[in-house]
Amino acid sequence: MSSPPALSRLAARVDPFIVMDVMSAAARIEAAGGSVTHMEVGQPSAPTPASIRAAAANALTDGRIGYTEALGVPSLRERIARHYRDAYGMNVPSSRVVVTTGSSGGFILAFLACFEPGARVAITAPGYPAYRNILVALGLEPVAIEVDAASRYVLTPDHIRRAHAEKPLAGVLTMSPANPTGVVMERDAIAAIAAECRRLGLWYISDEIYHGLTYDRPAATALSVDDEAIIVNSFSKYYCMTGWRVGWLALPERLVRTVERLQQNLSISVPFLSQVAAEAAFDAGDECEAIKATYAANRAYLLRELPKIGVSDFFPVDGAFYIYADVGRFTNDSMRFCRDVLEQAGVAITPGLDFDARRGARTARLSFAGSMQDCEQTIERLGGFLAARSSG
Repeated sequence: MSSPPALSRLAARVDPFIVMDVMSAAARIEAAGGSVTHMEVGQPSAPTPASIRAAAANALTDGRIGYTEALGVPSLRERIARHYRDAYGMNVPSSRVVVTTGSSGGFILAFLACFEPGARVAITAPGYPAYRNILVALGLEPVAIEVDAASRYVLTPDHIRRAHAEKPLAGVLTMSPANPTGVVMERDAIAAIAAECRRLGLWYISDEIYHGLTYDRPAATALSVDDEAIIVNSFSKYYCMTGWRVGWLALPERLVRTVERLQQNLSISVPFLSQVAAEAAFDAGDECEAIKATYAANRAYLLRELPKIGVSDFFPVDGAFYIYADVGRFTNDSMRFCRDVLEQAGVAITPGLDFDARRGARTARLSFAGSMQDCEQTIERLGGFLAARSSG
């Protein structure tokens, strides 16, 4: 009997997205009648604003839900271009805007358009794990560069120079505000990265999915310092539209046709209803700001209360809705620690190994995208768990 066909070796190298495994484990506990406070997933608990849902509902009643142009509905592309004028005072022609299936679809398109198989792309550690896994799935090589307090946990030109000297890079990817750390890069820091990429002839990709969600300092777009930067953004976070799966790219003009050809073949187009909803999102600012105010209150509460239960060492929480904490005083195995917290205390948090393969065994991420009640229950439950662990 012949043996079955082999699985793809590339696919076999793709690690699980651990936070999704945590979410599944929490769902099993809830299905069995248990109670779980969800602090694991970077997903707003607030519903998509009513005006956005109404726009989609109105379009649905019209009946015809068909393909759109591969680059996106023209009126949405124009509205995104206007957003750059309104939010950043920048003129970004709509011809350079591509609507994508969330930021994930944007990364796939950008990576395929820019990099040859085997190309090395610099990312940060800690950093969003899907970067690494998408690059691996596409036959590219992620180069995880460790960042620390010396650079305020952001990538620097020196990091890039050293990695490039070791073995040439093809591109650099940064995120601000960052997941999991919440760190916002200063405009000068972004400018320095962009200048180094230009000097070395590297593509520069800036993930700006958490723009709009900052607290103590504003977030600058990389386009304000480099017109050749590739911008990835999404409606998921600020606009509470994770399940709609719609985002965008702002590209150098020379990349647009290449990305269009890729999108034509990979997905044909982004779902029509999601694009209708996305266009309406820009008029939902008051609702979105009210939701953001709940994140700010959650953030202030956790920054005050976490040290009281022994979690006092965490990264700057400038933006997004995460606290990335050092839990090394309690464990050197964050996977087991987070499993125990879930099973024994009913709190779902994400092990740092999802974000940092070498140092993540001593860190964990908490999302404060839920309610104040979630945060209060977390402090009560996690505090009891840690007190018992310390006394034991």
